[in-house]
Amino acid sequence: MSSIDLPTRAATETAQAHGIQPDRCDILQNASTLVLRLTENLVARVVTDVDGPRKGGEWFARENAIAAHLTCHGAPAIPLHPDLPPGPHEHLGYTLNFWKFVNIIDEPPTNEDIGRTMQQCHAILSIFTSPLPSLAIVRESIDLLQTLRDRALLPVSTIEMLRAHLEEALQVLAHYPQQALHGDAHPGNLLNTTDGLLWTDWEDAFAGPVEWDVASFIWNPLLLDNDVRTANEIVAAYCRAGGTLNLEAMNQCLIARAAVITAWYPVLYPNPNADRQSKLERRIQWLESISSHGGNDFGLILP
Repeated sequence: MSSIDLPTRAATETAQAHGIQPDRCDILQNASTLVLRLTENLVARVVTDVDGPRKGGEWFARENAIAAHLTCHGAPAIPLHPDLPPGPHEHLGYTLNFWKFVNIIDEPPTNEDIGRTMQQCHAILSIFTSPLPSLAIVRESIDLLQTLRDRALLPVSTIEMLRAHLEEALQVLAHYPQQALHGDAHPGNLLNTTDGLLWTDWEDAFAGPVEWDVASFIWNPLLLDNDVRTANEIVAAYCRAGGTLNLEAMNQCLIARAAVITAWYPVLYPNPNADRQSKLERRIQWLESISSHGGNDFGLILP
């Protein structure tokens, strides 16, 4: 039996239980989450990493609540499928939900559209009333550090450096206004489609400063690729669309985002290729340089 047979069965049987007969089973993603296209417009997302660091369905329920809110208010986000209850659904030991299929186009989004659609999502999320954990991914990453130490996945000195950055982020960012966020805003979670630019993958949603999502998206171009122009164009577009950003919060979020990604890298990529290993090493070096010199001028210009 293939490793995806049982989660595939969970998805197809759940769809059938709600009156939808799958006529295909196209694998769109096969990682810790299995994404399957089951009909012309139905996509199932099944959590297959049942023994991973995230157990239980609380985070999945948060994602569904966020996605339902965004769908209801016409946000530039991939909508939940209208023909099934939003869930999350549980079947055969798997947690899953269902989304509308979208057609991706092979054209990179403009920086203007990136900033604009992120701000549109933030505006709609600002009226999301259900409680969300504050700075959840930062707290989760601090808890993860003990696993990294126990399994010797990173040097102890690196782990303690990450702890210092993450704990400082909790203290500093607690002083800024918080609202519902995407939580993991990066280019892979923004799709250019025939329906326009759409955000997806809300499983890391939490309450925090809006600067977190902006910093998450611009980290790679700004600090890995030294593409300050792209980062500033996205920031400017976000502000033109009605967003307001604080430079100190942005800088703190850039540091915290790098620490979060570094903490999760050994879990997400236990056997990284050369490119991923290089990026991990560069993030660690950058975070160590911040620790050593206390610099926080990253070249951002806020309107």
